[in-house]
Amino acid sequence: MLNFVGMMEKTKIQGHTAVLLANIIFGLGVPVTKSLLEQWVSPMAYMATRCIGAAAIFWLISLFMPKENVERKDLLVIMMGGLLGFVISQTLTAWALNYTTPVYFSLIATLTPVATMVCAALFIGERMSKRGVVGVAVGIVGAMLMVLMGWQRGSGSNDLLGIGLAILSLLTWAVYLIVTRKVSVKYTAVTQMKWIFLVSTVAVLPFSWSDLLSAPLYSAAWQWSGMLEMGFIVVFATVAGYFAIPFAMRYLRATTVSVYTNLQPIVASAVAIAIGQDTLTWDKPTALVLVLLSAYIVTTRR
Repeated sequence: MLNFVGMMEKTKIQGHTAVLLANIIFGLGVPVTKSLLEQWVSPMAYMATRCIGAAAIFWLISLFMPKENVERKDLLVIMMGGLLGFVISQTLTAWALNYTTPVYFSLIATLTPVATMVCAALFIGERMSKRGVVGVAVGIVGAMLMVLMGWQRGSGSNDLLGIGLAILSLLTWAVYLIVTRKVSVKYTAVTQMKWIFLVSTVAVLPFSWSDLLSAPLYSAAWQWSGMLEMGFIVVFATVAGYFAIPFAMRYLRATTVSVYTNLQPIVASAVAIAIGQDTLTWDKPTALVLVLLSAYIVTTRR
């Protein structure tokens, strides 16, 4: 019995470690993505590169692992989850960062636990407590503060549009966490990811081929700095990050996994402000306190 308890604690620690590292990487990926979009690639070329690179890496890794037979219904869930959690969510992310700043985007991302709770109530009938409703309300206040300040004097090209796209991105990510929770327990992360990125490549490539051909990063104007930035996005922010999430979900609840999203604004904002992509104004730390408080209320119980 003690051995079983010890094993459970060990796997939980592994799950927490995996999702912690994933969200630190995702946080670093926000300013890196902003830099790529400003200099080297369009949002669609960015997405196509991520899909193709991640698909190639995961299928190569799978050749050296025991083969898993995936049930047809589970494969459909994995593929649909991939379209939601990667293609739609990350395309919206790329477009959001094209219009707003990394700080505003990452602050919106902290509402993920709130969005996950709301989606769980809508899709799987999980009951929302009064405490949860209060948490949602606090999160909405924080989001509205960002929207109003972004509309009045934001430093992005169109902060209002960017914030709206960021909200849609986190909603699709929350649905992904809920939809794929059961299959995440049944199959390894590599098996899930190889199919997710294969279907993502097929879905994205027809809409991004012309953007890929015209991207400065893939022309004679390329530079090592751009290649290194894209390499970080593909290898770490895509392959490592998306490997860690389903691995963590084998041992943790979807809501618990979503709480770690709150690390992203801390990392992303610090880097963005440090390298001059954004400026520190009073509304950003205020909004951060509100959305973190919202996440705390939603994910803790008396």
